[in-house]
Amino acid sequence: MDFFAPPVEKLIEEFARLPGIGQKTAQRLAFYVLDLPKEDAERFADAIRDAKAKTFTCKRCQNLTDTETCPICADQARDQKTICVVTDPRDVIAFERTREYKGLYHVLHGTLSPMNHIGPDDIRIRELVQRVADEETEEVILATNPDTEGEATAMYISRLLQPFGIKITRLGYGMPVGGHLEMVDEVTLLRALEGRREL
Repeated sequence: MDFFAPPVEKLIEEFARLPGIGQKTAQRLAFYVLDLPKEDAERFADAIRDAKAKTFTCKRCQNLTDTETCPICADQARDQKTICVVTDPRDVIAFERTREYKGLYHVLHGTLSPMNHIGPDDIRIRELVQRVADEETEEVILATNPDTEGEATAMYISRLLQPFGIKITRLGYGMPVGGHLEMVDEVTLLRALEGRREL
C-alpha cells in the first residue's frame, strides 16, 4: 500500500535513485521540493533541464563543459605537454583546488571493471591515445583512484602509451597527514615507503 499520492511516490523514487540517497533522505528531499514556492521549484527543475541539455564533453579532454573546448584546454598559459588522467570530472575540481597543477587533463568517465562489464571501449581511453598521438605530449600522469579498478585502468593505459616513448607517471600514495602508523594498512604503508623522497 502506498502512503503517498502517486506523484509524490514518483518524486521520492527519483530522489532515491541518486547515489548515496536512501529512502528517508529521498522522502525529506521530496517534501522539501514540494514545500518550495512554485517559482523556486520551477527554477530547480529548469536548472536540471538546462544542465542536461547544455552540458557536454570537451572535444579535447572529455571534461564537462558548455563550450566546444573547456576553459582549461583553452588556456594557453597552462602546460600543454602534460596530461593528468582522472576518472571523472569531480577529480578535475579536486586538482584545481590545490592551485598547484598547471597542465591539462583527460577525463575517462569511469574505470575498467570486468565485473561490471566495463571495458576499454566503454570509457574514454581511445580519445586519450589519440591525443597523445596528435599532440606534443611529454608526460601523462595517471591519477586514477588507488583501488582495484583504478590500478587496473592505470596499468592498461600505461601499456598502451609505452610505444609513444613519453614519461608515464602514477600519483604517489602513502601516509595521510596526521595519520598514525599503526592505523595504516600494509598496501598504503608499502606505497609510502616506495614513494619516499630525500629531505
